[in-house]
Amino acid sequence: MSDFPRIITLLRKEKGLSQKQAALELGVSQALLSHYEKGIRECGLDFAVKIADYYNVSCDYLLGRTADRNGLQFETALKPAELLPNKNNAVLAANKLLILNSIEIIFGLLEQTSCKGIHAEISTYLMVSIYKSVRLLYSANPKNPQAMFSIMPEVYAGLSSALQAISETNAKCLSQAKSAGGFAGLDSGTAPYLSPDIISKYYPDTSSSLYNLIQKTEDKLKKLS
Repeated sequence: MSDFPRIITLLRKEKGLSQKQAALELGVSQALLSHYEKGIRECGLDFAVKIADYYNVSCDYLLGRTADRNGLQFETALKPAELLPNKNNAVLAANKLLILNSIEIIFGLLEQTSCKGIHAEISTYLMVSIYKSVRLLYSANPKNPQAMFSIMPEVYAGLSSALQAISETNAKCLSQAKSAGGFAGLDSGTAPYLSPDIISKYYPDTSSSLYNLIQKTEDKLKKLS
């Protein structure tokens, strides 16, 4: 239950509860809840069910077995054979759905902000990611004509990464109400209030893809630390 301490701590903080208040309402001592949140002690099944009901999430979510709070397991909406001639591409089909649905949410969130700079910088960041991926696959066969691209193959990767870094930096500055890239920063008062519950409410058909993408990405990141 390595994810359990982190998840119950985040759920408590998300609801603005003190450890003392949560412990009181859960019927345990603050010291015991602290031990659970720090991973010093493991709770029993009864308490796992109780805290799942308390935070209105599934036990699978508490255990980190799914990124969906209701415990839904991710399934692809498309059959692998519908995507590519190769039938052995179930993972590819799943990843495609995760990415496409998550991008839909990103642009939905962008539409809720009035900051043209953030629109531009995040769009550039995503476009460069696609450009780099396409060029890598296109260039895998040296016989493919390179006239499709105007940037020399020796430098495109470095320039692309530099542009992404600049776009990410500018977007971060803009999100913190600072001017960057020739754009005025985002007024913090106009930034949308978000939480997993809100995202699930407004994006019921695609939110589970986003949660799974986050989980898959963080699993890979943890392996680097």
